[in-house]
Amino acid sequence: MNYFSSNFKLGILGGGQLGKMLLYDTRKFDIHTCILEASNEAPCKIACDEFHLGDLMNYEDVYNFGKQVDVLTIEIENVNVDALEDLEKEGIKVYPASKTLRTIQNKAKQKLFYIDNNLPTAAFSRFAYTSEIKETINHGGLNFPFVWKSAQFGYDGTGVKVVKSFEDLKGLPNVECIAEDLVPFKNELAVIVARNVSGETKTYPVVEMEFHPEANQVEYVICPARISEEVAKKAEAIALKTSAAFQHVGLLAVEMFQTENDEILINEVAPRPHNSGHHTIESNYTSQFEQHIRAILDLPLGVTDSKVGGVMVNLVGAEGYSGDVVYQNIETIMHMDGVTPHIYGKKQTRPFRKMGHVTIVHKDLNEARKIAEEVKNTIKVISK
Repeated sequence: MNYFSSNFKLGILGGGQLGKMLLYDTRKFDIHTCILEASNEAPCKIACDEFHLGDLMNYEDVYNFGKQVDVLTIEIENVNVDALEDLEKEGIKVYPASKTLRTIQNKAKQKLFYIDNNLPTAAFSRFAYTSEIKETINHGGLNFPFVWKSAQFGYDGTGVKVVKSFEDLKGLPNVECIAEDLVPFKNELAVIVARNVSGETKTYPVVEMEFHPEANQVEYVICPARISEEVAKKAEAIALKTSAAFQHVGLLAVEMFQTENDEILINEVAPRPHNSGHHTIESNYTSQFEQHIRAILDLPLGVTDSKVGGVMVNLVGAEGYSGDVVYQNIETIMHMDGVTPHIYGKKQTRPFRKMGHVTIVHKDLNEARKIAEEVKNTIKVISK
């Protein structure tokens, strides 16, 4: 199949920032891209060849869009899987496969998948409704503290809450959910595994994630993670085992906890480019976005080694600001060595909305982390 400067069409479900960054590389390769997205304001609109308006959860919209492309991929998991399954039956190549997405879309199914495949994860209970949790606690079947997670549609701090008392259960939506043991951990780590159609696999170096205490969003991604080689090897092995269990095609970001006694437990996975891999654009030989394209088109995978230490800072909307976005002090951070801002193109900001990221590269990782802190304290995402 000739993908380059040809009639081949790559379809992407979702028009957000991950799609926009995938398009950096489809542009580089001159691959014709079609986007399906519900918002006319989507970041992808300026960079794709064809922009189609439609609801990613609507069967007809996804099915009709899929019929017009040769290979279909995603930049967000919340898509209509029934439509993908029918497209696969009709010979459209869908990566990741509908089967993989069906498991990953539901956190309860995802956790059961780890148990079935002997993959290490924190103990949990599943509930059809949040309201059942209270009774289970009263009967001694569950103890505080635990982490409540909505089974579906939770991401970036939504649909997740640490529950320490009955008070914390108030106001949670009454939906299918899991209650997961609260794991005392030293580090949150992530490994991105790339796997192409032929089964060739490569892993990116382990990263460490520092979280914002209130927003439950990643503040810094640090690569390489500041962990021992032994722990890094363990994390990599578990990520590869997870990838083999899913037999996914594309990227699989495996988020993990490093416990107090250096055990590795899987937190959750994402079958697409991931926030923990944004730094690869500047700091690795092959970015995660280029690698995703290579994997789903069954091209040889690129080298994943880091060229230099990298730290990524998420740019999120400041609290108390909603409306037309203004990036305050962006020129100041651009004076700093090794600093590259990526602005996603969302015109409206609101508190904690992901609006961009900044990568800091430096041969000394501790220096990169210091500059990252300076960047974070300098640039502000506010409104007019």
